[in-house]
Amino acid sequence: MTLCTAKSFKRLTQATVLATAMTLAGYAHSATTLKLGWTTSDSDVDPYAITAHYFAQELEKAAPGQFDVKFFPNHQLGNDAEMVQGMQFGTLDAGVITGTLIGTIVPAFQLNDLPFLYANSEQAHKVLDGKAGELMIKELAKKNVIGLGFSEAGFRNVINNIRPIHTPQDLKGIKLRVQPSDMFLDSFRDLGANPAPMPWSDTFTAVQQGTVDGLEIPLAVIYANKYPEVTKYLSLTRHSYNALGLLISEKTWGKLSETQQNTVRAAAKSAITRQRQTVADNNQSILGKIEAAGMKVNEVNDVNAFRALVKDVYKKYHDSIGPDIVDAAMSEIQG
Repeated sequence: MTLCTAKSFKRLTQATVLATAMTLAGYAHSATTLKLGWTTSDSDVDPYAITAHYFAQELEKAAPGQFDVKFFPNHQLGNDAEMVQGMQFGTLDAGVITGTLIGTIVPAFQLNDLPFLYANSEQAHKVLDGKAGELMIKELAKKNVIGLGFSEAGFRNVINNIRPIHTPQDLKGIKLRVQPSDMFLDSFRDLGANPAPMPWSDTFTAVQQGTVDGLEIPLAVIYANKYPEVTKYLSLTRHSYNALGLLISEKTWGKLSETQQNTVRAAAKSAITRQRQTVADNNQSILGKIEAAGMKVNEVNDVNAFRALVKDVYKKYHDSIGPDIVDAAMSEIQG
């Protein structure tokens, strides 16, 4: 190689390295940042956290380097209501939000809180991935928030420090923290408990200090948030199904190209499928871990005794949820 050629080669190599660096820097600069919040812990068994991490993973897999998802767990960006409001205003990009809170803003989402509606998770998935779920998401869009789908926290169960719950009579007089929802208040009043609405961020301390006797909560959230340390009894009431909304701000959504929007939707769908399976797998071992941590666990043998007391809840909320949504759900469940 001549000296001239060597110099030319060196200049070409330097130019190539510089061009590559500039390209990589351009990719980094053009990455779309998504601030994603949720209220519970950033634990590998927490359903909210699993949803968030799987969503980020699926985005990276589908569009390497194009999205930068920033995580804000443990109500760093406020409680569920504050985060939904942030998405409505466009100050928060995305969130994993409990369906009950969404139901206080969009009554259609109260469907999942109807007590003892689903016999199992498969029924819930069928409803939420079908016509009823589509109608619910359309209602949410009217509030400037885009629903990407429903991940799973699982069925909610009663935990408390007074007594095991075998029959509705056992709930009498027990002060339970419930999600801030009229339906939860009505349901637990009808069951004989003394329900107290309270933000999630205040709940652990309230149980620890005896301000409330207990709460109702999915298995994975019990374990991930260390409730065996402050509560004695877990009764597997499975009284409602806790769906989680994977949501994105309409303002953030509007800034994405059509290709990016399609990528986000596909990533959300894949993440939710993975998350549901992981939660189901985790629940098999979590119950044993909860018992090993010292909680006394009992099954509820006569669910119909509880269901008989909450019939008026179905009548009261049928129209506010939306007859078309309730009918679509019942069609899937009974079909």
